[in-house]
Amino acid sequence: MEPFGREFLSRQRLLVVSPHADDETAGAGGLMARVKEAGGKVFVMVASTGDLDHFDGAQKTTSRKTRSVELADAMKVLGVDDFEILFEKNEVHLRLETLPRRDLVDQIERKARLAMEKTKPTMIVLPAPSFNQDHEALYKAGITACRPHLATLKAFQSFVLVADAPQLAWSGPPHFRPNLYVDISGPFLTKKLDAYACHKSQIRPEPSQAGIEALRLLAEARGREISVAAAEAFDCYRFVV
Repeated sequence: MEPFGREFLSRQRLLVVSPHADDETAGAGGLMARVKEAGGKVFVMVASTGDLDHFDGAQKTTSRKTRSVELADAMKVLGVDDFEILFEKNEVHLRLETLPRRDLVDQIERKARLAMEKTKPTMIVLPAPSFNQDHEALYKAGITACRPHLATLKAFQSFVLVADAPQLAWSGPPHFRPNLYVDISGPFLTKKLDAYACHKSQIRPEPSQAGIEALRLLAEARGREISVAAAEAFDCYRFVV
């Protein structure tokens, strides 16, 4: 029997902490699909949505309402147990670094509807530090929220993971170096890509790092690193068994 296969995933309570609507699926859509298929619980916390002006040559703006609807559609595809958006206002979207880190930590730890103290996750996925200021701010807040503590006094996550993303090629040093892989071959990659396709406003024409093909190619490349058809890669910060 696989030591960390389906039976292991069936016992997990996974919380994915995402800067924006689409990052959750890009980084951990396959893992979420696997946990749900196994019978585990999945919760998604998205930090912010807001009106967004695109570099698309058409001066197009996507509304925060559109982003919220797209997120709901993606979460339905993945079958998550619950999801929430912390901040739905333009003053915060793409400006998470302007918030005191303590405020973001409080949201992740206690105040949000799906905060760690309420959902009691065994496994948490955070964004990787990168050139994106929102990703950087949420990564730092998330790592702080996951600091070691007595499990009798504060929710403790046995597995703390940082997610891969196509845009990390333009980040670092230090560069993203995965040390934990999740096999998402077959139906799990399909579900991940189907969920990402719900974020229509964020998908760019090929070739683009914000395209569906970029996610498929990254999954196949990560899969080759462990000799499977497709995989998601993570930097594991804590693994307690």
